[in-house]
Amino acid sequence: MDTKLSDYDYSLPKELIAQSPVSPRSESRLLVVKQDTLEHKRFHQIIDYLMPGDVLVLNDTRVIPAKLIGKKSTGAYAEMILEHKIKDNLYQCRIKTKHPKKGTVIDMRDCLKAEVIEEENGKFSVRFSKTPDLEKHGEIPLPPYIKKIPENYEVYQTVYSENKGSIAAPTAGLHFTDELLKKIDDKGIKIAKLTLHVNYGTFLPIRAENILKHKMEKEFFKVSEDTAALINSAKRLVAVGTTSLRVLESASDKDGIIHACSGWTDIYINPKTGLKSKAQLMITNFHLPKTSLLVLVSTFAGRKNIIGAYMEAIKNRYRFYSFGDATLLFRENKQPQ
Repeated sequence: MDTKLSDYDYSLPKELIAQSPVSPRSESRLLVVKQDTLEHKRFHQIIDYLMPGDVLVLNDTRVIPAKLIGKKSTGAYAEMILEHKIKDNLYQCRIKTKHPKKGTVIDMRDCLKAEVIEEENGKFSVRFSKTPDLEKHGEIPLPPYIKKIPENYEVYQTVYSENKGSIAAPTAGLHFTDELLKKIDDKGIKIAKLTLHVNYGTFLPIRAENILKHKMEKEFFKVSEDTAALINSAKRLVAVGTTSLRVLESASDKDGIIHACSGWTDIYINPKTGLKSKAQLMITNFHLPKTSLLVLVSTFAGRKNIIGAYMEAIKNRYRFYSFGDATLLFRENKQPQ
């Protein structure tokens, strides 16, 4: 069992970190990772790997403008990302500024103020002077490695985004266009939509050298009765993104049957937990080293297969991370040890 953090590390040239998406979306590159072969394609060719009777599982969450910009009384820049509402005008958030602490007040536009009430493990409870109007005051939070601000933030939303609540996009879905989804539907492939609202913790690096000691933060998810029934009817299940797979695993019983449910999940998919759901293929982007996301895809497709694929992608100048290219992973059928 690969449990050392160093097993999930690799070196990436900075110029391969994509700063903007390709256009049209479906012209991004696709690396198909099977157990014994790698194939280089364009994303729109994903349809060639899908068959009638397959069910494609999409996360329909929509990114909200959860980033607020302000200044402390000292004039120092302050940036907040709201993760969720605790009650009334009290929110849990992350704060980027010098020495945020209890009692710190941050001033924003339209006389909006935020006071830090408490801090625990890098997360802050903040009370606002009035309910923050995110559509008016907020910005879409982009990953820190994206330095180029897009002219239109819709490029950071999937074309099927619907349920507002994420602070980051389920980036595997960014490659789909309405036209490609119609072709998929016309081929007899069913589309199931569920929801997981991505929070900041998903992207935090693993700090423990033994990856099994890592803890995930909770994220809200929902699977409807209709979605569960559609997924359970699949001849073959295709998860679009790590978020969709995490919901499938959270809503699955020991026999891989998906049940309608909603709530909070902190599921951490790793070599020890293995996989319960019946997902056989996964579409996903390239992930940062030493993260739970890289552990997840390695658990799905095999660590050696993933690292080998990443080295091939670097060699062939694929574009990495949120606005980057995609992979189609075939599941390695091994049981947890």
